[in-house]
Amino acid sequence: MDRCIVLVDAGYLLGAAASLLAGEPSRSRITVDHAALVQGLREQAESETERPLLRIYWFDGAPDRVPQPEHRRLRVMPRVTVRLGALTRSDGRWAQKGVDAAMHAELTELARNRACSDVVLVTGDGDLLPGMMAAKEHGVAVHLWAVQAADGDYNQSEDLVAEADERRVLDRTWITKAVRAKDLGGVCAPPPVPRPEIAAILSAPLPESSLAPTSERPAEQSEHPSAPADNGTRERVPAAKGVPTPKDLAALRAPGAQAAVQPPATATLRWSSDKGWVDRPGTAAEPPEVASMPTLAQVTTAEQRWADREEDITTVGGDPFEVGQVFARRWMGRLGDQGHLQKLSGMYPRIPHRIDGELLRYAARFGLLAHKDDQIDEHDRYAIRAGFWREIDVRTAAEQAPAAD
Repeated sequence: MDRCIVLVDAGYLLGAAASLLAGEPSRSRITVDHAALVQGLREQAESETERPLLRIYWFDGAPDRVPQPEHRRLRVMPRVTVRLGALTRSDGRWAQKGVDAAMHAELTELARNRACSDVVLVTGDGDLLPGMMAAKEHGVAVHLWAVQAADGDYNQSEDLVAEADERRVLDRTWITKAVRAKDLGGVCAPPPVPRPEIAAILSAPLPESSLAPTSERPAEQSEHPSAPADNGTRERVPAAKGVPTPKDLAALRAPGAQAAVQPPATATLRWSSDKGWVDRPGTAAEPPEVASMPTLAQVTTAEQRWADREEDITTVGGDPFEVGQVFARRWMGRLGDQGHLQKLSGMYPRIPHRIDGELLRYAARFGLLAHKDDQIDEHDRYAIRAGFWREIDVRTAAEQAPAAD
């Protein structure tokens, strides 16, 4: 059959691109425009083989083989098929399992069925050598593409290079059409617009009882569950020194507890979008203006829900800050009473329980809030909420601008 097929080892392609552009093979160091990358692969393959493209197979690893945001975007693109292997952690490093075996099986099956006349392999794994040899025996021309090595040397198996019919190096100029290095300045997302009231909230005094040495507490109180806004999941983290746990609080308020160690009547734990204590009058129940605030699910129709899911798959990148912005835009755009927006803006930086929990559950669709390095990544949570507040601030500032004029 006079057509070409491209088999891409995403771990090799993006890891080598990260080494070239960012100096290390971590894919977290680069930003990828997958649509531009797929289009570049297609154009390059059709030009080099002089055959129309049948399909691009994208092989990658994912935890538990669950598609990540980039995989969901890729698999809805025309002429792209995603094949996932496992992504496992060993000796502190992530490693793909089953990807090379899947590529080998696909390559030999395509050649055996004469589905194409030319195969383009974007890989450096020498385990594909038997598959390459089998494809050649079935009359398929094998083109091997490499990513320009950061040190100018080979980043492919020499046996694989020697066996290929045609070879090409995708240089820096070609790679940078779709891939760029991230500017990591130690912050995962730009901070929200500064608000003066946050300083007062964060400087709220702790009750004297919370300053007791940690050693005086029972051993079973050294850990505490996370806030319930995190979709009901429980995470065990060490209690910060000087900050009482919920168990401490319950014990202090239990009948018969010494009055001397009781916390102030107005001192309550902050909501899940904050840390520590804040002086707040009244009970722990949400005030009426907060309780009446609708969630995104309550203001979203079935048609909008379907469109949201489509947008999540095709255009939302999964960056924590971006996820928070998308959620805020949808919520604000569907509010019937815009007075809720002004009320929420005045509550900065706290997010009501129901909305905050819904925000975090939405972020979980993109693989965020998952275990990273065997710990819950709180940095992502802060970035999600920062994106939410940035969008709220932009909207409220735009509405107040005409009044200021």
